[in-house]
Amino acid sequence: MTINNSIFLGASRHNDDSYQQAEALLLGFANRHGLITGATGTGKTVTLQILAEGFSQAGVPVFCADVKGDLAGIAMPGEEQDFLSKRAAAIRLEPYEFKNCPVIFWDLFGQSGHPIRATVSEMGPLLLSRLLRLSEAQEGVINIAFRIADDEGLLLLDLKDLQALLANIAERTDEIGARYGNVSKQSVGAIQRALLVLEQQGAENFFGEPALRISDIMRTAPDGRGIVNVLAADKLMMNPRLYATFLLWLLSELFEELPEVGDPEKPRLVFFFDEAHLLFDEAPGILLERIEQVVRLIRSKGVGVYFVTQNPLDVPDSVLAQLGNRVQHALRAYTPREQKAVKAAAETFRPNPDFDSFEVITRLGVGEALVSTLEDKGIPSVVQRTLIRPPSSRLGVITQAERRTIMQASPVAGQYDQPLDRESAFELLQKRADNAAAAAESASGEEADEQGRSGWTLPDFGGSSRPRASRSYKRQSVTEAAVKSVVRSIGTTLGRELIRGVLGSLRRR
Repeated sequence: MTINNSIFLGASRHNDDSYQQAEALLLGFANRHGLITGATGTGKTVTLQILAEGFSQAGVPVFCADVKGDLAGIAMPGEEQDFLSKRAAAIRLEPYEFKNCPVIFWDLFGQSGHPIRATVSEMGPLLLSRLLRLSEAQEGVINIAFRIADDEGLLLLDLKDLQALLANIAERTDEIGARYGNVSKQSVGAIQRALLVLEQQGAENFFGEPALRISDIMRTAPDGRGIVNVLAADKLMMNPRLYATFLLWLLSELFEELPEVGDPEKPRLVFFFDEAHLLFDEAPGILLERIEQVVRLIRSKGVGVYFVTQNPLDVPDSVLAQLGNRVQHALRAYTPREQKAVKAAAETFRPNPDFDSFEVITRLGVGEALVSTLEDKGIPSVVQRTLIRPPSSRLGVITQAERRTIMQASPVAGQYDQPLDRESAFELLQKRADNAAAAAESASGEEADEQGRSGWTLPDFGGSSRPRASRSYKRQSVTEAAVKSVVRSIGTTLGRELIRGVLGSLRRR
């Protein structure tokens, strides 16, 4: 719900326990990013849902992940329920209307939404190394592989392209080492094993073409409402590193492709990063620097980023300082770490003289939150204890039939469903290998013809009338060589014994 270029969040609570003052998020400061935190079951998903509804109503496209499957309800109108009606009456939300948002469903696995793909080249060596959990030496090999692909005109589109390039690098270690730096076959082997694991986890569906066009997630509906892009992430969360890496890649693509727009009247896109702690877990320093840079600079591209997580300590201070709009749901304070989290959350708010934020955070009810948003001139508002408004769309999951109907009517239906496999590094390297083999075979044939013309004759062991079978030469394994050596030794020993026996019998005569 939007009122006067703002999104209505709920009403703040006063000493008489009534909710009177409206709390809202100004669209002009929505690209200054935000944070939604709170313990499990305190209402974070509903807050995300009503924010997405508000942005969509204002004509702002939204991208969000459906981690538990219940955010998909935003695609369907809500239904009247007693507790929702009571909350609407408590905050004086009149009229309380039920309506859906225009939605596009996406899924990296192509099952619960339209497939999302990215090429290996677009992912880049930094994010790919983090996804594969590579060591510093292995990350160096990946950087060399990307450089060779650029120098030799090899497109890296899917996993088999990267696997083929790495195999080619392993065969050319001496040549590559002299030009790009040392590459060990052990490091290449370790990367290949990591790629195999990633492939078995379903990532092969993500890498490839047709790649996602950024313009397709920045659509508006014919009635002017912003499209809500919902990523089905319930299965994706089984591989949390792929989930976090994908969202960071998408954020980086937005940063690189969108032009500068300064501070617009409303954002061009709002990006919700649910389960945000997965982004920062075990992230190396260079990656944290990249995240901080993107969050700091993407604001001028008209993109607002909202992190959703349980604990405010999950977000590094360098990123936390850039999040101007805060919604803090209840936190528990049983352990020292939880008490530290509550204290950190309370200290980030502009104090309210009417209550102690530290105490209130631990006593908030479901659907209540401490809210502080940016006001005129970008100054944080005084924190208020707020009852969050009920959503207008469905609260909960949708059926598979409803999902299919929405996908069939989607503006991107049929555009990403079928994978595209054009000529890239795998095919080009295969051609190189075939051409090299043909050249070697041709050279071998010319050498045989040259020997036949030299005047030397070959002994005839019979069977000249039969065509000679082509002989296949291959390198023997250590085991084969050892077996043949033993056979030869046994044959020689038996031969000697037979000769000795014959000669001995002659001597006795």
